[in-house]
Amino acid sequence: MTATIAAITMTTITLPAPAKINLFLHINGRRADGYHLLQTLFQFLDYGDELTFELTPDKPGVRLAQSMPGVADANNLIIKAAHALAGNALAQLPGVTISICKKLPMGGGLGGGSSNAATTLLALNYLWQLGHDEDALAELGLELGADVPVFVRGRAAIGESVGEQLTPANPPQDWFVVLKPECDIQTAKIFSAIGLTRNTPKMTIAPAFEGDASRYKNDCEATVRELYPDVAKSLDWLSQFGPARLTGTGACIFGRFPTESAARIIWESRPSGIKGFVARGVNHSPLHQKLAELK
Repeated sequence: MTATIAAITMTTITLPAPAKINLFLHINGRRADGYHLLQTLFQFLDYGDELTFELTPDKPGVRLAQSMPGVADANNLIIKAAHALAGNALAQLPGVTISICKKLPMGGGLGGGSSNAATTLLALNYLWQLGHDEDALAELGLELGADVPVFVRGRAAIGESVGEQLTPANPPQDWFVVLKPECDIQTAKIFSAIGLTRNTPKMTIAPAFEGDASRYKNDCEATVRELYPDVAKSLDWLSQFGPARLTGTGACIFGRFPTESAARIIWESRPSGIKGFVARGVNHSPLHQKLAELK
């Protein structure tokens, strides 16, 4: 740790924490420790949360400007990421207050918590001038959650193992209608379901590199459909206009469209009471684009 209060010139930074979608999600088996072996294709969206980090040299420690409903600060991945990054040097680093503009639904399969954690790692590495490289930050991120490394690295990618083994990919940067049915899904409940498909053969990933994910599926979808009728109804509705798919373990679903205007026409016709948004898929994370502007 080489940062000192005197060496730090920037004191406030605001950065995006973008959503991700799983263009497909296959479960290939299960490890001895209970974790599932996956193959998935991650792509970012140009939509997500926004975090502001303000250094407070007169107030040591890391704090949230406002707690998130239902989540104790100590359990929030933002705070956990800051503490993991600082390690034993937290007392020697300037304090920081973190504000969040929350747009992504919790438990939606969009990676909101993991994205928040990754943005925190990259933001505080920059503000505290710690000098950690991407590999080191991704390793820290993996301790916080399997999806954190893809947000740290900021490139659309094939994820394997538990999702942390990443190979860059370039799927089409299409437009998406993302819907959030009125239900909350517990990932542990889906992965422990008796009927969950766990034996999809491991595939050759070349077609996914070429952007052809149309032949693939989300192995969690059948289980989620059975356990959560609201998700099934939304999938059936969106499927009228083209292939619709669950992202992660849900509850959000998405449909893919070639243009923004086509996506917005479908969005405007959605059933009343269904929340969501329209966004574009991007292969370079908005977080990394913003950080590049600061250099």
